[in-house]
Amino acid sequence: MNPMMAARAYQAVQGGSGLPSPTGGAGQVQGAGFGDILQNVMGDMTQASKAAETQMTSAVQGQGSLIDVVTAVSSAEASLETVMAVRDQVIAAYQEIMRMPI
Repeated sequence: MNPMMAARAYQAVQGGSGLPSPTGGAGQVQGAGFGDILQNVMGDMTQASKAAETQMTSAVQGQGSLIDVVTAVSSAEASLETVMAVRDQVIAAYQEIMRMPI
């Protein structure tokens, strides 16, 4: 995950142009909160992992294709890497906030 992807995700969640409001006020944020977004990402990662496990089980039983297994596993891996990148960024942001003088 790079900064540009994070900015686009933030912009999509905010539902706007990504620019500050002209009034400069905080305003009321509409849409999903940060916790909801994280919960959705974790749910998607879990679903991708379960799909990969299902494809592997089918292949072992002789009912699935190896290509489907590889595709499902790579999708699950990409989802997991995304979740880990978000986790790392959240931890780094928390540590930066904790270093700020009061």
